[in-house]
Amino acid sequence: MQSRRIVLARRPDGEPVPEDFRLETVTLPEPGEGEVLVRTRFLSLDPYMRGRISDAKSYARSVEIGEVIVGGTVGEVVASRDPSWRPGDLALGASGWQEAAVVPATSLTRVDVGGESLSAALGVLGMPGMTAYTGLREIGRPKPGETVVVAAASGAVGSAVGQIARVWGCRAVGIAGGAEKVAYVKDTLGFDAAVDHRAPDFAARLAEACPDGIDVYFENVGGAVWDAVFPLLNFFARIPVCGLIAQYNATGPAAGPDRLQGFMRQVLTKRLTLRGFIVGDFASLRGDFVRDMGTWVREGRVKHREDIVEGLENAPAAFIGLLKGRNFGKLVVKVA
Repeated sequence: MQSRRIVLARRPDGEPVPEDFRLETVTLPEPGEGEVLVRTRFLSLDPYMRGRISDAKSYARSVEIGEVIVGGTVGEVVASRDPSWRPGDLALGASGWQEAAVVPATSLTRVDVGGESLSAALGVLGMPGMTAYTGLREIGRPKPGETVVVAAASGAVGSAVGQIARVWGCRAVGIAGGAEKVAYVKDTLGFDAAVDHRAPDFAARLAEACPDGIDVYFENVGGAVWDAVFPLLNFFARIPVCGLIAQYNATGPAAGPDRLQGFMRQVLTKRLTLRGFIVGDFASLRGDFVRDMGTWVREGRVKHREDIVEGLENAPAAFIGLLKGRNFGKLVVKVA
């Protein structure tokens, strides 16, 4: 079986460009004992992939030049040399930017999305949804009546964070880019307030939307958004740090004075809790997530939106746009 795949052609210098990626066609081997051949139906595009194509030291090894770009996938089993999988079975895996792959059977998970689209296994019912659920629950620890603010609120993680906060009795304030996304966060997702970070008076609007300050800030962005949030943090505020998309393409330290001392003083004075996390840190909570999020989605208490790109060959351009905030909702590529 032949399969197209996209590999890393060179490491990006700053913002990725199309020349950093290369489309190849390869012939796949027959599955060996304990292996499965899976054809990709949907590929997930996520901001963390920017770090994986860098050579900077991180929580996971970098993709090497010539290797397939990493990514979560949902696919259909074509052939199996493992008794637990049969042709036609649907599987959640991480075979990356390719049309098909031979993978260990142990690397796959069965897909159950209820009445939702199959691609929901890569979004609200998958890694982004679990990231929102576990980070908010274990680090944010929101209490009823508190104010929870989330950046990138129209995206896969941020949209779930605010809606979960509402389910748990909190006041949810979303930060998004552009009038259309702000309206979606407020009117469709049901956040209590939404603020446009592109507005010239963004900081003032955020302060107006948070008259009692901020108790939990779920960080997805960094940069100027963090600058507006930081003065509004209440005593004993909790900050789950999930992502810093505004900084992923940086090639060096930010310009301007070193503000670390002032930041640390506020951490001490306000007794802030700030913790970075990766969804795998909370793998033991997967059962809770599947039960709760599945229920909320079925009941309509958590809504989700997908931005679907057709064709594997369009993954690089879509990924580049993702890092610039061009997507609207969970970004997935329809591969087959």
